Amino acid sequence: MKKIIVAILSVAMAFSCFAFAGCNQEADALKLINIKLTDEQYAYGVTKGNSDLLAGVNDYLAKIKENGTFDEILAKYFENEGTKVGSSLGTYDASKNQLVVITNTPFEPFEYVGTDGKYYGVDMEIANGLAAELDMELCIIEHVNFDTICEQVNKYPNAIVMAGLTYSEERAEIVDFSDTYYEASQMLIVKGSDTTFDDCTTSEDVIEILSGFNSSVSIGFQNGTTGQLFVEGDESWGFTGFDATPAGYNTAALAAQALVNGSIQYVIVDAAPAQAIVAAMNELN
Repeated sequence: MKKIIVAILSVAMAFSCFAFAGCNQEADALKLINIKLTDEQYAYGVTKGNSDLLAGVNDYLAKIKENGTFDEILAKYFENEGTKVGSSLGTYDASKNQLVVITNTPFEPFEYVGTDGKYYGVDMEIANGLAAELDMELCIIEHVNFDTICEQVNKYPNAIVMAGLTYSEERAEIVDFSDTYYEASQMLIVKGSDTTFDDCTTSEDVIEILSGFNSSVSIGFQNGTTGQLFVEGDESWGFTGFDATPAGYNTAALAAQALVNGSIQYVIVDAAPAQAIVAAMNELN
């Protein structure tokens, strides 16, 4: 798994070394502050009003959770057990019975591109099995802007967002959400030499320190994610936000590389991808 994500993040690193100064200097390692800052639920976003597809998705999720397939998929990507199954990008054809899966990478372990160019991850394997269960052709489409990904679903009659998507009432106005399938949270990534949060034991401890920062401190995140809402504040989510300067990036990997390069001081991202990013960045740098 490390080899695959290293290949993915090499692209981000190459871009960042061009865009930011300091890549010729010895980089500081990153570390994860292993404290959950939020409580979230991942779900899939289905074409609005497509009750048949929504029922099919929920039935399939219930089936794989009951027969153990879901746990097997998680073990592949969280514990590196078993053989991973990749899928290729597709081309939408209205004349075919296609399940259009809209995703956004890199977001390992839920979706990422392997060295063979295929799409892997928890969501991608579920997508593969779901298409087979529904007797539909799988058509994966990459959407580069996560902050507008839900709007893409309603362009197709049978489409689903599978991209580590957190349920929210605002998004539910755009898509019909499936049953939730994974409990997620936001976590903080810092430089290895940064001891600011070392004595923290609770989310309240971390938030208290973050609340004390002013605009001289920059906190990075992936645009359109819960991390952005957490940093900037959002009343509907109950996030008060911080006085630090928010710094949005197209991917969490780019935000982490900016942290390595010293362009920002902190990154907030979903816990599982954060663990993968820290491991990969430390190996690269």
